[in-house]
Amino acid sequence: MSNSHGVRVTGTEFLDMPGGRLAYEVIGPQDGPLVVCAHGMGDTRRVFRFLAPRLAEAGYRVATVDVRGHGESSTGWPDHSPRSIGADLLALVRHLGGPAVLVGSSSSAGAVAWTTATAAEGEVRAVAMLAPFVGQPQLSLMLRLVKDLVMASPLLWGMYYRSLYPTARPADLPGYLRELKATLREPGRMAAVSGVVAPAEGHWTDCAPRMTCPVLIVMGSKDPDFPDPAAEARLAEEVLRPYAATAGVAMIEGAGHYPHAELPEATFAALEGFLAGAVRA
Repeated sequence: MSNSHGVRVTGTEFLDMPGGRLAYEVIGPQDGPLVVCAHGMGDTRRVFRFLAPRLAEAGYRVATVDVRGHGESSTGWPDHSPRSIGADLLALVRHLGGPAVLVGSSSSAGAVAWTTATAAEGEVRAVAMLAPFVGQPQLSLMLRLVKDLVMASPLLWGMYYRSLYPTARPADLPGYLRELKATLREPGRMAAVSGVVAPAEGHWTDCAPRMTCPVLIVMGSKDPDFPDPAAEARLAEEVLRPYAATAGVAMIEGAGHYPHAELPEATFAALEGFLAGAVRA
């Protein structure tokens, strides 16, 4: 099956795991270098709906996954920690036939670090971390004020989500949010959202000494989840620089927490050279 751009799309597929099953979709040529994309808390794999086709048209085989408890993946998982989501991503890489470049957004930026740290040598070519939290997340003022309500209500989550696109909201965002809120109303979905932010043992920075592949930090310059997005990106780079083969920062001017959905062309441009270098290495 192909999309309107003539790019091969598999449609939803499932990977059975201990404790549940993961939903994922693959787009792009079967023989292309594998890129696995994982979304953040309270979202679905469709947040990569603009970036994945661009990567596929550039020749990559792109797998977008609904992390445990989200989207079309099953609910009822025993935990939703970055370490566990990272293990899920590694299982998917092996299922699809790696090696892979990992792209993790927000909470999944931490998850891909755990994937990298536990993978066998050569299984992960490179990692792109989109909006990673270096310390424990410092919630924005809005989310601090209504945190418990937001975490319990798909309606309020949608209102908060809209605030994370400060410059260029996608034309389809209203429809996307309707679908997202409908998904979050399903039994067990908001429990998964809360589970992602629940305290968990270990932080992705604990994995830094084992992250020896190339790493790119991608950050929106207007990300409202950080008091100073550029400073947070530089801090992540400093944590990784002693260990990673390369560690760099790409600031997406004007973007919020989801640069890959808000300004996909700029995000693709930031990733293009990084991915090409990782595949050639």
